Amino acid sequence: MRVGLLQFTPQPGDVRANLNHIVRSLTGTSADLIVLPELCTTGYLFSSRDEAAKLSEPVPAGPTCATMAALSRDAKTAIVWGMPALAGSRVFNAAVLVTPQGQFHVYHKAHLFVDEKDLFDRGDSPFPVFDLGPVKVGMLVCFDHFFPEAARSLTLHGAQIVCHPSNLVLEYAHTNSVTRAVENRVFWILANRTGSETLGEKTLAFNGRSQIVAPDGRLLVRASPNSEELLVADIDPAEALDKKVTPRNDLFLDRRTDLYSI
Repeated sequence: MRVGLLQFTPQPGDVRANLNHIVRSLTGTSADLIVLPELCTTGYLFSSRDEAAKLSEPVPAGPTCATMAALSRDAKTAIVWGMPALAGSRVFNAAVLVTPQGQFHVYHKAHLFVDEKDLFDRGDSPFPVFDLGPVKVGMLVCFDHFFPEAARSLTLHGAQIVCHPSNLVLEYAHTNSVTRAVENRVFWILANRTGSETLGEKTLAFNGRSQIVAPDGRLLVRASPNSEELLVADIDPAEALDKKVTPRNDLFLDRRTDLYSI
């Protein structure tokens, strides 16, 4: 299986420009799965919940999903991306997966970071795992990776690949990708963004270094801190089915749930 990521700098508030950029960047790409950053269609900073809501769209009925579905079909590539999703009166920071066959799956970010708590509703469902052909895929969004229970839940439900759209600003946060991959023996695709955004007196600088991590912690590819990059790697998803750390230690069979029930 060939998997990849697109690291770039979205234009704040300009959904059409960002979608056009994504289409141009991914046209002609040869991959089975591509992951894009968190909120990559809108940018990250919003002045209010009302502004976030105005830039939100229903999934899969909105124009962003229509554009992504066409791109996925034409490129023959499943795509995961981050966007604000509208569900009735609720607004979620969402990751969306579309397949070349036009199937949609959505995940709503469970753990909101700093001012996201004023903008979005908390995710409202357990951590779902989706079938991508014979491979099982899970999605998390940015700050979710600070909570090992989220990744473990995906893995216990069979996820072999965790897709992780992100807007990382903490310099040490990238190390979590390696830790989560190793402690669950899964492939991890971190798609971070680059550039900075300013809103009033607040400025956030995003630090790139998107990466694909193997179940044994190897970095298969890693982007630079500040440039746009489309990176791909060939993987064998079956590696994520083997939970043995040593011949006598199985990561799941050795769990002591009798000692840690919380």
